[in-house]
Amino acid sequence: MPRRSPVADLARSIYLLWGHHPRPGRSGLTVSAIVQAGIELADAHGLAAVSMRKVADHLGAGAMSLYGYVPGKDDLTALMVDAVLAEPYEGDVEAATRAGDWREAMRFVARRNWELYLRHPWLLEVRSARPNLGPNASRKYEAEIRPLDGIGLSDIEMDTVLSLVLGHVADSARAHLAQQQDESGMSDAEWWAIVAPVLEQVMVDPDLVVSGRVGTAVGTAFNAASSPEHVFAFGLEVILDGVQARIDRA
Repeated sequence: MPRRSPVADLARSIYLLWGHHPRPGRSGLTVSAIVQAGIELADAHGLAAVSMRKVADHLGAGAMSLYGYVPGKDDLTALMVDAVLAEPYEGDVEAATRAGDWREAMRFVARRNWELYLRHPWLLEVRSARPNLGPNASRKYEAEIRPLDGIGLSDIEMDTVLSLVLGHVADSARAHLAQQQDESGMSDAEWWAIVAPVLEQVMVDPDLVVSGRVGTAVGTAFNAASSPEHVFAFGLEVILDGVQARIDRA
């Protein structure tokens, strides 16, 4: 069997993302149905649970029948990602701009992405060195970058600011979901109620005076060792303050 060309594979993947799909055959399968099945499996069990065979089982089809529509797991994952990226703004490239000034728009963008991760935690499992180039990803990027246009940033700075905001959201959502998925069966408050009095007894090192004070303050405030929701909100404002300061200096 001749080796496939990486160039041909990349071009094929982009065509597939942009809707150049094989016609439904006698099986009635479609690319959209396959992608939706993959999303349902990932939402329920995580990205690792998605395979061509499991998607086929979910659809009541033979595994080999899927390959005529989606060549493999990588293409399926890219299609799944692009499909759910339509959700935050439903294709409306003006959605964030209408939220208010650029700071309100970035808060709007951050919140929509936070909610997207909570609906589809498997998005945080996707690892790719290059961006998704599908139609929904492209419209999402347009919606999120527009509020930064004309406020005093260069094009490169606009893209970097958006990357900082989205990266902060992803990190905060990952921490939040990790807390929610704790398998101990204890809530954060229950965990802290056990841990705090023990720490008071064992953390007697005089060099830990600042960390001890700060740790106690955080635990008292949140009944937990940390609050990803607080980090999300506070960190976002710090990023926006920094952007405003840069604009003011310019």
